[in-house]
Amino acid sequence: MMNNKFALSAFAAVAIFSQGALAQSSAPVSRAEVKAEAKTGALAPAGQGPGAMAGSGATTGKSTKTRMERKEETKAAKASGSLKPAGDAAEMKDDKADKTKGGMVNRADRKASTKAAVKSGTTQPAGEAPQPAGEAPKR
Repeated sequence: MMNNKFALSAFAAVAIFSQGALAQSSAPVSRAEVKAEAKTGALAPAGQGPGAMAGSGATTGKSTKTRMERKEETKAAKASGSLKPAGDAAEMKDDKADKTKGGMVNRADRKASTKAAVKSGTTQPAGEAPQPAGEAPKR
């Protein structure tokens, strides 16, 4: 039993460590080829700067607006009410606004329809299980 556990753990270790060696699918590139690629500009620069993100569509140019222009736009948007909160708060605020909106029926209409349903006997008595659609509520 002990030999089986040892054999299984040795097999698992070999399988795990051999994946790294098999992961390289292409042949190694010579130093001269790497230097030639770097001179052509085909390689992305190292690091986290704007050049490293060039392939992802990030903008590398400067803004066309001044700081004062951006501030004026933001103040105008805030005054008109079209400025959204930053971060996740915008989504939470929209969700809350959707939840608090009432239906198309006002309170008086709801009360009138409920009163009519109670009078006709189609409402469910409190504490009772729901009735099938075709049956009248039990009294």
